[in-house]
Amino acid sequence: MTQLSAAHNKPSDGSKALYGGKGTRRITVRDIALAKERGEKWPMLTAYDAMTASVFDEAGIPVILVGDSAGNCHLGYETTVPVTMDEMTMLSAAVVRGTQRALIVGDLPFGSYQEGPVQALRSATRLVKDAGVGAVKLEGGERSHEQIRLLVESGIPVMAHIGLTPQSVNAMGYRVQGRGEEAAAQLLRDAKAVQDAGAFAVVLELVPAELAAEVTRVLHIPTIGIGAGADTDAQVLVWTDMLGLTSGRVPKFVKKYADLREVMGDAVREFAEEVVSGAFPLEEHSVH
Repeated sequence: MTQLSAAHNKPSDGSKALYGGKGTRRITVRDIALAKERGEKWPMLTAYDAMTASVFDEAGIPVILVGDSAGNCHLGYETTVPVTMDEMTMLSAAVVRGTQRALIVGDLPFGSYQEGPVQALRSATRLVKDAGVGAVKLEGGERSHEQIRLLVESGIPVMAHIGLTPQSVNAMGYRVQGRGEEAAAQLLRDAKAVQDAGAFAVVLELVPAELAAEVTRVLHIPTIGIGAGADTDAQVLVWTDMLGLTSGRVPKFVKKYADLREVMGDAVREFAEEVVSGAFPLEEHSVH
């Protein structure tokens, strides 16, 4: 990719931005690194099926995460912990098939890498070979250092994830991470550890904004915030939260850009009422 005017965060001299750029090839981790050098911010969304992913891809979203958040959003689990490799492989393959430009990152689910580097390599290789993802994501800082290193040495790009790590919900719960001097120091150590291991980017989830800004300043790899303030290099949201499909409460850091749950509910009720009343189908909807 060519140079970008960082001051205005838009292409100069015909160059292409990471978000909204046009191209016939997949975005790579090299493109992500160049965006950091240019000071260019970019968006990331989750997706779990080909149709939704195609909408985001056509809208110019440069990185799509096939998150194990599918467990909560689509598979009916209470947490991400029950999600399996079979499920992640199937969902990731669908998203890859539905996109042409975005870098697709597949989540390694709980239990697929915690045993050590060899297990992590086996799981990541499956997502790359069978699903076609361009990178994988795994949770943990210093504790996942060796897994990340082996994957990167084996040619598999890794996105790290620190701060609130949902797979560890049974140990840490859902609460802000990095508050207090000791916790902040540990999070900084975790960030440096994943960078040293070769991760190309790191997700910072539910971290104080000031700490996330400091991590972003000291790292040379991009930071991706979710509930981590405005100073990270990129932002990610779970798409069902962002578009208003999630029922009940959503995290404070979510901004709802649409209310698809209401739109879909209204449409379904209208369809049902027309079927009951006989108003659908009409002659124009029939064949003879």
